Parts: sequence; C-alpha cells; structure tokens
Amino acid sequence: MKTLRLLLGDQLNHKHSWYDDPNEDIIYFLAEMRQETDYVKHHIQKVVAFFESMRNFADWLEDRGHTVIFYQLDDSENKQDLPKNLKNLIDEHAIKKFEYQLPDEYRLDEQLNDFCKTLDIETEAFDTEHFLTSRTDLEEFYEGKKELTMEYFYRYMRRKYDIMMVNDKDPEGGKWNFDKSNRKKWKGEPEIPHEKGFRKDVSKTVARIKDAGVTTFGNIQEKNFNWPTAREDCLKVLNYFCKNLLVHFGDYQDASHTDQAYLFHSRLSFAMNSKMLHPKEVIDSVIGYWREHQDAIDISQVEGFVRQILGWREYMRGIYWKEMPGYRRSNKLDNQNELPEFYWTGDTKMNCLHHAITQSLDNAYAHHIQRLMITGNFALLAQCHPDDVDAWYLGIYIDAIEWVEITNTRGMSQYADGGIVATKPYVSSGSYINKMSNYCKDCHYSVNKKTEEDACPFNSLYWNFLDDKKEHFKDNQRMNMMMSLLEKKSAKDLSALKERAADIIQNPNDY
Repeated sequence: MKTLRLLLGDQLNHKHSWYDDPNEDIIYFLAEMRQETDYVKHHIQKVVAFFESMRNFADWLEDRGHTVIFYQLDDSENKQDLPKNLKNLIDEHAIKKFEYQLPDEYRLDEQLNDFCKTLDIETEAFDTEHFLTSRTDLEEFYEGKKELTMEYFYRYMRRKYDIMMVNDKDPEGGKWNFDKSNRKKWKGEPEIPHEKGFRKDVSKTVARIKDAGVTTFGNIQEKNFNWPTAREDCLKVLNYFCKNLLVHFGDYQDASHTDQAYLFHSRLSFAMNSKMLHPKEVIDSVIGYWREHQDAIDISQVEGFVRQILGWREYMRGIYWKEMPGYRRSNKLDNQNELPEFYWTGDTKMNCLHHAITQSLDNAYAHHIQRLMITGNFALLAQCHPDDVDAWYLGIYIDAIEWVEITNTRGMSQYADGGIVATKPYVSSGSYINKMSNYCKDCHYSVNKKTEEDACPFNSLYWNFLDDKKEHFKDNQRMNMMMSLLEKKSAKDLSALKERAADIIQNPNDY
C-alpha cells in the first residue's frame, strides 16, 4: 500500500521502529515551512538548528534505503503550509494511507487531526517512541490528589525505571533529592572546560532563511555554528559532558557568571527536544559513566542531572497535555504590562539582565536559573502579560518547543497558572541574584539599596509585587513568612518602595 509518512522537525528519532526495514511503498516527508518559522519570531540559531538537523536526518534515511521527500524553504513545490503540502503529495503520488507521529505541540496535533478528517484514505497516528511517559500518565498518577507535586512523580519514575535504586523502595545514597547540594556560587574555580564545539559553516542555510524574508532575531556565527545537528554530534556532546562537566554539574547548576555562558551544563536540551537523543539513553550514559568513576564524582552531581530529565522534563510534558488548551490563556495574576524592549536587545543598565539576555541573543541559550530567576523574575515583578513572556521564551531559546516552554514559563516562571506547577511564585529581590552570581559586583545599581536612584530595581519591584498581589497569596502557606514581613513594613517605607517600583514598571527601558 502506497504510504506517506510525515516527520516534523522535532521528530528526528533515529531509533524509531518505523525505520527497521526499508519499504519502497513508503515515502517519508519533511519540510522547512513558513508555517513553522512564522507562528512566533524565532532566534536565527533556532531556525538554522532545526533546518540543518532535518536535512541531516533526511540524508540518514536516504543512506539506509528509504524514500524521502524533503522540501527546503525555497522549493517551488513547497506551499509553506502543512495540510496543503500533504494534500498535494497524497494526490501526486496516489497515496493510499497517511501516517504520522503524534505531535508534541497542541497546535500541530489539532491541525493534523483536522486534516485527517478531510481525507478519504486510511490514516494512522503513531507514538514518537521518545518519552518515558504517555500523554496521560501524569494525569492518571495525580488523579484524586489536590497538589501536583513534582517530587512524588519523580520518585515514581525512579521506581518504575529502576534508576539509582537500591531496591524497589530505597534510593541510592539514602536520599531521593540532593538539591541542597546543588546551590554553590562559582567564583572562578574549579576550571570550566570549553563547551564541545563544531565550527560548522551554515551560511547557505542562513542565506536561504534571509532570502525567503523570514523574520528572526539574535546573532549567529555563520561559519562557526556551535550546536549539534546530527546524531553523531549529539553523542559527542553527551560523551563530552560525562567526561568533562559531570564532575561539577550538580554543585554549580544554579550558579551564573559574567564570564561563563554554559558553566558545567550539558547543552543537550536541543538534542533531546529534537529527539536525536533519547532521554533514557542520556540518563543511562551519565549513570554508567558515574558508576565507573564514583571515586571522583559524587552522587549529588548525577542525581541533580537525572532529576531534570526523568523528573522535570517528563512532568512538564504531562502538565502540558493535562492542562491544554486552556493553559495557553492562563493569567491568574492578571498581569497586563508589555515586555520591555531591552528583552530584544540586552540594552539595560541592570547587569544581570544585560548578561542573561545578551548571552541568550548570542547563543540562543541560558540555563534554567537565568531563565527563572533573572529574565523570568523581572518579567513577573514588572507584571508583564504572560502572552508576551511566552512569545519571547518560545522564540529565543534553541530548545524551546511549546510543550516544555509554556509549562515552564506560565507555570514555573510567571505563576500564571495560579499554582498548578509551582506552589509559590519564583520571585526574589536582588539578594538571591547576588548570592548565586557575580552579576551585582559591577552593576550600575547597588544590590543593598532599596529606593534610592541607584538602588537595584529588583528590590522595590519585589515588595511592590507582594503588596499588589497579596490577595492572591493570603491563603498560600509558603508565602506566609514574606507576607508577614510585608505587613511589618511601615506605611512610609512601603510607599517609597511602591513609588520607586511604579517608575520602573512605567519606564523599564530607562533602567
């Protein structure tokens, strides 16, 4: 039976059972499309990474005897729209069956569901064979429970897959979670090895994107592209992480520094989110390396890494499918302000934001604390609309696909879901940033001042936020201490803080 199989740009799973045997009656289809470049403004490196990876995957399929149709952005046959492209191919090749892998974005899931209803041929959807849970596992796990605490789901996953377990009840090391060991500030030592690089020339891909008139932002070194875009490169990054970075990953995973973009982070998120690497494959490699080097690598380094993949990554995907489509409209704190222009330029006197944003523009990358406690923290304290924040995060980061971006942004970062993901808003004054980074050292503003002209903007914004949103937090036990401190502030002090905050919110680009 003549069959057309669709592959989306984040479905580059080399180990999928589809590819076990070549079949001349099966056509695989991949496409660079304006539909995907234009639904949000993307970082140029993100678009390039996906296009390069799709091309490499198409070549891999062809090398193994599969029939592949790959539309580049400038191909005359390319309708730039997924249903139109599919319909043309079905007609042109007399296709009798259409098959696809379940998308991980709701918009594409809807689009393909609707498209299949228009066809008079057989259709079938398959699992991507990537995640360690189904779309509904998390919802079923928490059925009847009031809170969706990630820690319990993480422990369940550890038991289910027998990962770092002594037996079916007890974790290795005597603790499930070594998070308290993962909060060191990096002060120049230990030495951080340079990230694994590739120095690829992607100038042709960049030219194709620009010639098509695709609007992007951010920077790129066209002849020195530094991200893995083929499975063999992804494996090199994984191996490099194990041999060079794992030894200190856990210790400094929450740290930030002006001189370091990556610290000891793995840079594997794009490789996994495009499915070139399987999460279990990554976990097994890291644990396997640790077992061979336990005299040099502490369990806290490994557990912190495993928790992000086995716990957080799978948890966020489960939240996404449980809460969509309403989740993308959630704004429980009723924040309405526009995201400041400096998020697109890095042009701000606040050193932490300048570095985190500039790094993001240069590398399409920032680690989780930079996203959560610097760019996300300011956006929430400035009471920016979560739609604006969503669009920025989805566009700027190379690993940002909606299932993982929106849950981290609206849930963890912006508390727009009212507490589904996070039990309290992740906000802080400048003191936390100073504790975990060197950003405050040479900043234009003083982290120790509250309302003066040179006071750190985070300080007044923090107390203003707590006061503005106090009705939302009055029954939140985790906020009791901070709300109690708020109540103890004198009317005069609070008024000064709110006056300073109001000016920052009204004129953020002046800061």
